[in-house]
Amino acid sequence: MLARELSSPVTVRRTGGPPVGWAVSPAPVDYAVAVAAMEARAAEIVAGTAGELVWLLEHPPLYTAGVSAGAEELLDPGRFPVFQTGRGGRYTYHGPGQRVAYVMLDLRQRGRDVQALVRGLEAWVIEALAAFNVKGEVRPGRVGVWVERKDPPREEKIAAVGVKIRRWVTFHGVSLNVEPDLTHYGGIVPCGIGDYGVTSLVDLGLPVTMDEADEALRAGFRSVFGETVEAEPPL
Repeated sequence: MLARELSSPVTVRRTGGPPVGWAVSPAPVDYAVAVAAMEARAAEIVAGTAGELVWLLEHPPLYTAGVSAGAEELLDPGRFPVFQTGRGGRYTYHGPGQRVAYVMLDLRQRGRDVQALVRGLEAWVIEALAAFNVKGEVRPGRVGVWVERKDPPREEKIAAVGVKIRRWVTFHGVSLNVEPDLTHYGGIVPCGIGDYGVTSLVDLGLPVTMDEADEALRAGFRSVFGETVEAEPPL
């Protein structure tokens, strides 16, 4: 399968303005609570009363359904809580060992280009993976970031991308598999793609800690979206 080429470099920078806030929650956050806090912060960005923010966290085990999710893709409805969400995409899993990054950016200051945003989110994850000598790639018709395994040859997804935009401010974002329980994906057809597997940094044989993943994500974010500054989680 041919990789879709990313323009090099992909950047979604703003002209001027303060650095993007960078917040990390040390303990798992309930999904509904996180979404409410994220939407409230996005509304404040629209109103001009708060700045842009990237919020890193983990969730307890759960499934989310994007706007394109089909009922037949939920294979085990009773396994974990299922949340309907307004982000793009289909079913995905969140849980411990997976770094979720909620991205609240003001596209009014970044070109109002949704495709560039998605390419930028993918490029961000690819930059972070490169810190661990992992080659992340994108594929035509498949949003997210993939890796190729050689023995046996197969493609597996390591990061999902799903965003929602309201009044040109983004929310939701990306999820990177650091060390989740990959068997938890068995209750869904991940992202509606049943012919491919999922993997993680640890599954690839890399003993990466969450702190190390966060450091790589922050460096990758700076290269694509701009500088960051320490901030408090929005709850």
